[in-house]
Amino acid sequence: MQTALGILYPTQCASCRSFVEARDSLCGTCWSETPFLTGLVCDCCGVPLMGEEAGARALCDTCLETPRIWARGRAALEYRDNARRIVLGLKHGDRIDLARPASKWMAAAAQDLLTPDTCLVPVPLHWLRRVRRRYNQSVLLARGIAQITGMDHIHDALQRTRKTIPQDGMTPAQRHANLADAMRPNPRRESELRGRDVILVDDVMTSGATFTAAAAACRAAGVNTISVLALARVVKDF
Repeated sequence: MQTALGILYPTQCASCRSFVEARDSLCGTCWSETPFLTGLVCDCCGVPLMGEEAGARALCDTCLETPRIWARGRAALEYRDNARRIVLGLKHGDRIDLARPASKWMAAAAQDLLTPDTCLVPVPLHWLRRVRRRYNQSVLLARGIAQITGMDHIHDALQRTRKTIPQDGMTPAQRHANLADAMRPNPRRESELRGRDVILVDDVMTSGATFTAAAAACRAAGVNTISVLALARVVKDF
C-alpha cells in the first residue's frame, strides 16, 4: 500500500517540490542553500555569534546594550537565500504546506526552551491583514510545534489593536515606535495566560520590535517568563 501511494503521490521537496525520499524534507540543492542556524547563538535573540559553544550564557552586543523584555530566544534559519524564499512563500505565497517542515526546524532549534508546562503563543495579525491573507502564518507555526512537542498553545491569546504600516526600510527605533501599544491580551484568554511561562512564535525576527510589543501584551496579562522563537533571524552584515 505504501509503495502504491508513493507512486501515485510521490514525496516532494518542501521548498522546490522536486521529488525526494522523505516527507517534509529538502532536496540536496535546497538544503545546501538553506542557512540553518547552528553553533553559538545569542541566548536572548538567537543571532549567531563568533566562537564555539561554551557553558556560560552568551549575548550579542545589542542584547547587552539594550536588555530585552523577554528572557531567551531562538531561531531556526538565517533570513537569506532559500530561507528567505521559504518565509516569503509561507507568508505571502499561500504555501501553508511549508508550516509543517518549518515547525520541525523550529522545534529542533528551541529544544532547550520547550518544556511541557510552557505555552506557545503566536504573534497576532490585525484582522484586516488576516482577512486579506486568509491565515496567520505564526498560528500555523505555533500549532505545528505544539503537534510535534505535545505542548499547549493558545492561537488567539493576543490581539492586534491597530493596523501598523509595513516596516521594510525602517530603523530599529522606527520599528519599535510603529508597534508601540499595537497588541493586547485577548480578554477571553487572560486567565489562561496568567502565571504561565510563554514562548512567543513568529516567522521572522529583525530588530525584535514585534516580539517586544507581543511580550508587553503578555506582561499585561500576568505571564511569568517569556521566551521568543522565530523561523528566521535577520543577521546584520558586518
